[in-house]
Formats: sequence, structure tokens, C-alpha cells
Amino acid sequence: MAGGAAEQPEAGVGTGRLLGVGLGPGDPSLMTVRAVEAIAEADVVAYHSARHGRSIARSIAAGQLRPDHIEEALVYPVTTESTDHHGGYRGALEEFYAEAAARLAAHLDAGRTVAVLAEGDPLFYGSYMHMHKRLAHRYPTEVIPGVTSVSAAAARLGAPLSEAEEALTVLPGTLPEEELTARLASSDAVAVMKLGRTFPKVRRALERSGRLAEARYVERATMRGERTGRVADIDPDSVPYFSVAVLPSKVGKPGAAPEKEGGSPGDGTASGEVVVVGTGPAGPLWLTPETRGALAAADDLVGYTTYLDRVPARDGQRRHGSDNRVEAERAEFALELARRGRRVAVVSGGDPGVFAMATAVLEAADQKAYADVPVRVLPGVTSANAAAARAGAPLGHDYATLSLSDRLKPWEVIAERLRAAAAADLVLALYNPGSRSRNWQVGKAREVLLEHRAPDTPVVVARDVGGDGERVRIVPLAELDPAQVDMRTLLIVGSSQTRTSRGPDGTECVWTPRRYPDV
Repeated sequence: MAGGAAEQPEAGVGTGRLLGVGLGPGDPSLMTVRAVEAIAEADVVAYHSARHGRSIARSIAAGQLRPDHIEEALVYPVTTESTDHHGGYRGALEEFYAEAAARLAAHLDAGRTVAVLAEGDPLFYGSYMHMHKRLAHRYPTEVIPGVTSVSAAAARLGAPLSEAEEALTVLPGTLPEEELTARLASSDAVAVMKLGRTFPKVRRALERSGRLAEARYVERATMRGERTGRVADIDPDSVPYFSVAVLPSKVGKPGAAPEKEGGSPGDGTASGEVVVVGTGPAGPLWLTPETRGALAAADDLVGYTTYLDRVPARDGQRRHGSDNRVEAERAEFALELARRGRRVAVVSGGDPGVFAMATAVLEAADQKAYADVPVRVLPGVTSANAAAARAGAPLGHDYATLSLSDRLKPWEVIAERLRAAAAADLVLALYNPGSRSRNWQVGKAREVLLEHRAPDTPVVVARDVGGDGERVRIVPLAELDPAQVDMRTLLIVGSSQTRTSRGPDGTECVWTPRRYPDV
């Protein structure tokens, strides 16, 4: 058996065999030896077609059919979602699949071998799979894999699909436009199937995701009437269902090689830009699709080394890591690269606009020298939201966000703001609470807050959320220990209304009610 169900029923008297035969992308010479053998073994050859009766699968296998083959044409009742069937489009198809399976089952019960022909691979977006799901558990079944249209399209383009650590994503063009855009933005190499009427939507999604320029088009790969080109140049009215959009591998493309040390950041001919992105509190699971796309498209990555290490290495990209205390210098360096034509992603932790790199870049970009450099800021999951989610919902009502670092503002200002927020009974999310060289602020902040909050006010102590060292604890405000707090810790201090409860597993949960009592 080749690729069939793991457990097959025992064949008895009068029980035939079901063969799902992959025919490849269209050229009969690309059929496998086993596919040819399977058709020769069959008593019955079945194939799907639209109501016009022409079957691409049958045309591929025509040279293998014999006069004594019993042919079963499985004709779809509808090919669009417009139907007067009482169950709608899906109801019409379900009824058709049930009737088709019953027709094939009659042959199988009579002891005949039934070969169901499938373009490409039988279990890859193929019509055969609907027969397989209804019959394979009842009859001995073999699935013969075939060359997919995606592989054929890459071959006709002469472009590798994916290489090294790149991931290949296959998308149906029938997805909603927003979903297509998000997935295109976040993927490496991509193949988009099922074009035809979906082509205008797919093209818009490619453009919105910034990937239209690299998208290639293949129509009827290996078949008569084959056409290839750039997606941007294709007339939407000319696109058939049997076409594929491909975003090939980026590895090793001309111009992708990294510059030599000391070389010019760019040749001045490209249109450079700076995109400030947030990686979230930890690794790749916290990246948004938009951020993934921006990181993949960048020529240069600039950032604090710890944050750069969260971003997968890509062929042709240059990485410029630096210390966490040189934000202004890092921002100007990124802008200078962009001014010379490079596409630069400035990598920040959490959300770049919350105590992070976005402001540093925009401050530097306000200089006359960088007036022509476009700067975009893409949001990320900030530490306060990540910590709150781990603890429950402590930010469920009004809250304030403060940094306890006195590197960029005096402690007197911090203390004054703490008192104001505490007096207003706001939940507080406290960033940068302490470090090895600065550990007294947490104790001082606790003293200030206890002037306005009860000693048992819940405090979320969240360290390294999303990382290997994640630890989230809930302690009373009076017992908050500064020694247990460092720069990888975020504190959330509850209001007078914040509550705690325990889940079925005994885990403590913190939440702040959405309603505030009447004063």
C-alpha cells in the first residue's frame, strides 16, 4: 500500500479495491510508474468534471484508458456558490459526494477495482479526498501520490520554493482578504492556490502585504496553454482556476548577499525606510503577522542584542547589535542606513511605542538630515498586557503605566506621578522597576503606594513572561520584596476594586471589575 489508510478492512468475497491515483500537474509524462500501473489494474476509472463534461483528469490519463474500462464521470452539480439547492452550496456538494460515493461503492461491492483519477496529488486540495473519507474505511484502499501543481509551478519558474530554514506556506485563494494579507505578510515562501475568480482579492492581499513585486504567476503548469509571468502584470479577467501565485525562496537571490564590512550601506538607488517593530515580551510566538513580514523584508536589523537574538537569521540580512543604553545612537545609525537606500527594521522588545525604541527613532528622525526618510511604527504585545493575561485580568478597568527608571527623569517626578495615580485609584503597571545598579526604587514605590492602598492589595510580580524563566506570582502589596524584582520583571499593582480568586486547579487569578461603584 502507498499512502492509504493506516488500518484497512479485510477484503472478502465481492469486495473490490479503491485506488486514489495522482496524475501530476497535467503533462501525461509526469505521471508516476505506479499511477500507470494502477490505471491498468482498474476495472472502473472514475473522474470528476464540471457540468460541461470535460475532465482534465481524464485528459491526462487518456492514453492509459482501455475500451473495456468502465468509466464513471462524477459531474459536479455546481461550480460556484450560486445554487437553488435547499441546503445551499455546501448542501448541494454534500449530496453530490454522497451520491458519487454510493456509485463507486456499488462497483466495489461487486468486486471491481475502482481507480479515482486526481490531478496533482489525490490528497492535496483534490476532489478524490471526498471519496476517500467516505470509502477508505470500508474497502481496501491505496493512494498513489502525484506531482503537485505547486512543485510544477516552481519547476516552470525555475525558482526554488524554499531553502535552508525557510518555511513554505500553501494558501487557498478562497480565504478572506484580511486573512490572506496577514498570512502573506508573515510567511517566507508562499504558494496561493485556487485563483480564477479569487485573483483580484489575492492580488490586493499581495499588494497590502508588500509582496506583490516578488509574486510570480503560473497558469496550467506543464499543460497546453501554459503561461507564466509577474502577478502584477496579469489581467484578472484572464485567470483560470488552474493557476498558482508563487512567492519563491529569498535565499541566494541576486542582491541578497550581505555587504562587506566597511562597505556602503546602499548604492543610493533603492528607496530606504525605517520600520520600528516590537517583538513582544519574548520569542516568535508573540510576533504579529505584520511584524514578521517587516522583519523578513528588511535588509538590516538594528537593535539591542538581546532582542535581535529573538529574530531568526535570514540569508542576506545584516544584523547590527548594540548595548541597551545607546538608544539615540542606534536610532541615528538606522536612519543613516535608510537614508542610503537600505530597508531597516529597528527591533524593540514588547511594543516599540511603550518605553521603547519608537520615540528614540522619531526624535532622531526629526532632524533635518533625515527629513526624507520614511519611518513606520508597528505595534507589538507589550509586557503589561502579557503579564496581565498570565495573571488573569488585572487591567480590566482604568489603569496607568509608569516607568520606575530614573535614568531619563528625576525620582521626584516618578514619586509625584505614583501618588497621583494611586490617589485616583488606578491600577498601575510598573515598568523598569529595578536592576543590579538600581534596586531601591521598588521599596520607595511600595512606601508611596501604601499611603493610598490597603496592605493586602494584590500585586502581580511577573518575570520573563513568555521566556524560559517565566515566573508569575501574586503577593500582597505590604509583602512586595524589592530583592525579588529586576529589569526582567513587570509589576501590576491592583486598585481598591481588584479581586483575587482561585481556579479549579488552585491557581490564583487576579481581576479588576469592569464596573466601578458609585461614589
